[in-house]
Amino acid sequence: MATLELTGRVLFLCNDPEQVERQLNGADLQGVTPDALRDDVSTDEITPMSVLTRFDDRLGRVPYLGFQAGGRNPVGMDSVRNGEFSVTVAGNRYGKGSSREHSPLAEFRAGIRLVVARSFERIYRQNADNIGLFTSTDFGLIERIRRGEPIDIEELVASRDSLAASILRSGGLLKYGAQYMRQIAQATHRAQNAPRTFAQKILERHILRTEHTGESITPGAGAFVRADWRFIHEYYTGMATHMLHATFGKPLSLHDPETILTFEDHLSYAQKSALHVRNGLLPDVRELSAAHRQFAHDYGLRNHGYLSELDGGIREGSEGISHAMMAERYALPGQVVVGTDSHTPHSGALGCLAFGVGTTDMANAFVTGAVRMTVPQSLRVNLHGPVPTGVTAKDLVLHLLAQPGIRAGAGVGKVFEFAGSAIAQLSTDERTTLTNMTAELGGFTGIVAPDEETVRFLRERRGIEFALEPWMRSDPGAAYAEVIDIDCARLSPMLAAPGDPGNGVALHDLEARPRIDIAYGGSCTAGKREDFDHYHEVLAWAAARGMRVPADVKLYLQFGTSDVHDYCVQRGYIEAFEQVGAILLQPSCGACANCGPGASVDAEQVTISAINRNFPGRSGPGRVWLASPPTVVASALAGEIASFDELKARYP
Repeated sequence: MATLELTGRVLFLCNDPEQVERQLNGADLQGVTPDALRDDVSTDEITPMSVLTRFDDRLGRVPYLGFQAGGRNPVGMDSVRNGEFSVTVAGNRYGKGSSREHSPLAEFRAGIRLVVARSFERIYRQNADNIGLFTSTDFGLIERIRRGEPIDIEELVASRDSLAASILRSGGLLKYGAQYMRQIAQATHRAQNAPRTFAQKILERHILRTEHTGESITPGAGAFVRADWRFIHEYYTGMATHMLHATFGKPLSLHDPETILTFEDHLSYAQKSALHVRNGLLPDVRELSAAHRQFAHDYGLRNHGYLSELDGGIREGSEGISHAMMAERYALPGQVVVGTDSHTPHSGALGCLAFGVGTTDMANAFVTGAVRMTVPQSLRVNLHGPVPTGVTAKDLVLHLLAQPGIRAGAGVGKVFEFAGSAIAQLSTDERTTLTNMTAELGGFTGIVAPDEETVRFLRERRGIEFALEPWMRSDPGAAYAEVIDIDCARLSPMLAAPGDPGNGVALHDLEARPRIDIAYGGSCTAGKREDFDHYHEVLAWAAARGMRVPADVKLYLQFGTSDVHDYCVQRGYIEAFEQVGAILLQPSCGACANCGPGASVDAEQVTISAINRNFPGRSGPGRVWLASPPTVVASALAGEIASFDELKARYP
């Protein structure tokens, strides 16, 4: 019977940085209690943005470089590999955030073969499975490993679904696929009498049969589905290409290449990113772009790339951020959309099942057409109206993120179905903020059943006359893991304090108002048309009064797509933006991913930002407060955190 031989040391990721440093210097900790372990270790901390330009053995030098404890980064280059660790131990919700497979891959290449934590985020754990890195919530393993006891692989996979167990036994997804995915067929859709959620109905229409998976959509079952759209961006294309050619040779035979999209949306401002310039990463960035474009060219894939190539190869902006463009141009109600980014649920606002996967998942899906998933439960969020004036979808989701149950992980791996009377008040742009940020909620995806607003959006934005079908909703009596009711009328503008999107606080409850250095409005979450309507409402009010952003504050507004830029030009917004001193940027993920202007450059800087997450180091070394679009620009004008209503009261 196969066993996992773990002869290396055990690394505890503790709240106390000195305890971490002691281990890196050779000490083995004893009697570490669960409350001594860091919760919410994000993938931004396991592999910060500065290391994502590599995907070869060099990743083994860098795990936990961004890990923060006690305000410090105790782990240095080569520390884990040189310390000869084979097990990592942490607290709750390990692997929060990005879908970057670099994180488990860096751990694996540094010698880690098992990660033990109280709970794991969905994408991180699936990525770990796919490369053969074992994960467990059994803390009893630690002492057995220290005694030198081999751990039976069957014990490690016993609590996992059968597909995950088979993938781990095979040594990873690509090895599993080569052996067991020769026969793939569309499952026969049969109408069910039992009440079902909308997400279940979509899955029924997309489930596949393979050698190890049947047609079950029972929550917790491992499954493969056929996606209507698969997309990848430049951070992952080179890695996926390397994997595929190493496993299947060259050239590849891609499944339905006309349904594969590629985007260059992250790095088009890298030459203006302090992080990338300071660390000498621009040659690596060019290599990523070259590999991305070569893959798209070799296989005839549609690529949404940079807006322009200036002299010397300098790039200024891209066509648009993948998530926003998927909603603007591609996704339709009832479809399955899969992308290599945790914010792929953005398109769920149109009534499709959209979710993020890692690089290996996407590589496998490119050649087989089958996308791995664990069938999720649904969690219903009833938003009861009305939504007060001045409260946006960003405020709603920051309020939801701050709920104790959600912070503890109640939403991990679940479909967040947003419903209730307040939904009718929200435009599709606003709904995308809710579904996009199910990534921060820990969810599998977010979804809104399509309605007349969806029909309007598709007609006005895409020129499509879409007919809603009776099945495109959840049935009365459908089963939910939990139902959360929110009285929107009681809400006010929200913030998330630095460190985690779940650090929610009502703005009016924040007594000490931090001075700010940077205000940033942009990203997939806050670079849409309606977001710019909000920016313009505040900034046009200020321009009419002769107000400008203070000299010691920089306000950046970055369009999410070229369509949004053109919309702002057509509506006459640009003049007001420029009049108050805003710095306008062409589309790119930009500061949200520490890839361009708007990111902090030193730890003392304070940013207020409309992006979706503020994990340590996510948007530079400074402290990042999350807020809605109107609060971001009102704060820029005030020079400190303030709502638009507060600003108007100061300057009647």
